[in-house]
Amino acid sequence: MISPGEYELAAPRKFVQETRERAVRMYEDRLAEYGGSELSARKHVGALLDIKPATLRNWIEKDMPVAAAHDSKTVADQDAELAALRKENAELRRADEILKTASAFFEAEEVDRRLR
Repeated sequence: MISPGEYELAAPRKFVQETRERAVRMYEDRLAEYGGSELSARKHVGALLDIKPATLRNWIEKDMPVAAAHDSKTVADQDAELAALRKENAELRRADEILKTASAFFEAEEVDRRLR
């Protein structure tokens, strides 16, 4: 039992900061190269460096919180982007129809001119 004036020391860290940084970099490279799932990338790197995937996940979340927040879009953002893409698609379809109609018109005029 700990008396009031004594403090427990924290457990020593098993991995040095350099190992942590290297593991996170390897994880990022694995995701970029193979485009696999996050879990399989963590398992692969964990197996190479003898680190548990859960430990690696904690390091990744600690080192990459901004990147993870940037990548995740809210539903409202996704809906807005989808609406904008649908609008652009409709405009492009209308422009395509106008060009097809104009092309057919000028082609018919060219045929009439040749027949005269």
